[in-house]
Formats: sequence, structure tokens, C-alpha cells
Amino acid sequence: MKKSIAIALEDVHLTLGDGAGRVHILKGIDLEIEQGTSVGLVGPSGSGKSTLLMVMAGLERADTGSVTVAGTGLGPLSEDQLARFRGRNVGIIFQSFHLVPNMTALENVAVPLELAGDGDAFDKARAELEAVGLGHRLSHYPAQLSGGEQQRVAVARALVVEPEILIADEPTGNLDDSTGAQIVDMMFAAQKARGTTLVLVTHDPNLAAKCGRMIRVRSGEIEETVATAAPHEVQA
Repeated sequence: MKKSIAIALEDVHLTLGDGAGRVHILKGIDLEIEQGTSVGLVGPSGSGKSTLLMVMAGLERADTGSVTVAGTGLGPLSEDQLARFRGRNVGIIFQSFHLVPNMTALENVAVPLELAGDGDAFDKARAELEAVGLGHRLSHYPAQLSGGEQQRVAVARALVVEPEILIADEPTGNLDDSTGAQIVDMMFAAQKARGTTLVLVTHDPNLAAKCGRMIRVRSGEIEETVATAAPHEVQA
């Protein structure tokens, strides 16, 4: 049975900067990603891969072309509508964790649920932290946690809303090899168990090869798409 399309980009262009500093970052991107699959975006620094990821997440707006995520066209949405859409449908994991420093691990994970008005926010946040092995660190602040623990909190925060799409931008970039491998295994296990669509940017070809599809981006264009037959891939 053919899978539904989770993310569709059609002739997407994006330019950033002003005046003489304007740079054409994305140049006519056409891309479809099926629901429940995993995709690794690779390419040299400045190739546009992280910007492409941010367009998929609704954090950057395309100048022209269409972006459809989880069945919703992002172009016509206001900033408030985009924020609500992300809160319901997209979980995002950043390289630098992006935790709120004056909130505990539990509070950080509960935030997206609280913003959505979920009365069970803290119970769900506690369960998600226990699932990533941090049930004993609920009341700790980010500064009291190791880098690996902070990224586990970030993974829990991304997953707690049960998103259709999980976006990860260099999720192991600030971690040592062993800790990074644990975070990777955690993300793929969650993706497989929940049928989530996973899209990640990485400089690590071994991490990209764990995805079902690897897409090479160069100079704002898709240069190559490689099917990897990855063992982590969700089966239809």
C-alpha cells in the first residue's frame, strides 16, 4: 500500500539577507517525503540543508513555491497559525538543545503541551522523560545536566506532543561519539514505534546512512537522492 505524503515541496525558492548581502539559498527545490519514513539531509556547509529543514518545520518561509506538511499548506498561515501548527504536528531537535535555562527538565518538556492547553501536560512530560531514561532528573535545571542529558530532554520535548513530523538539525553535533550514538538510537526507536516521519540534517555520513533515504544538497539544489535500505526504516 502506498504511503501518504508527509512533506511536499514544489519549486521552493528562498533568499536571505538584504541589499548586496542577499543570498539565494534554496533554488527550485522539489521534494516529497512519505509518512513514516526517515530522511537524512547531507551536504557541505552553506549548501542550504539546514535552511531546507527549517522551511519544512515552518521556521523559515519560502519566497515562492509551495510547502505542504502533514496535509497543510504553510504559505497562507499567519505566524500565530504557524506556531499552533508546529505545536501540534512538528517536533524539533536542535544541535544546541534550546532548553529554557530557568525551567526544570520536567517544565521544559511540559511547555509545548501547556501552550496547547493540555491539562495532563506534566503527567505526559514525566512519562516522556522516564522513557528517555531521565525519570530521576525531573527537577534538575539544564545547567545541572550533561550535554547528553540536555539532548535527551530536548528529544522528550520534541516527542511529547506525538508529532507527525520529527525534525532534527545536527542532533549529535555537540555530543561525544558514545552519547551521540545513544541519542541516535533513541530517535530512531521512537520514529519506528510511533510511525513518525523523521528528517535530519547531519555532517555524519554514517548517521545519514541509518535513514531510509539520503538526500545530498549542494548550492541550494538537490544533487542526489540515495535509497539506503536502512535497518531503522519503518516498514509499510
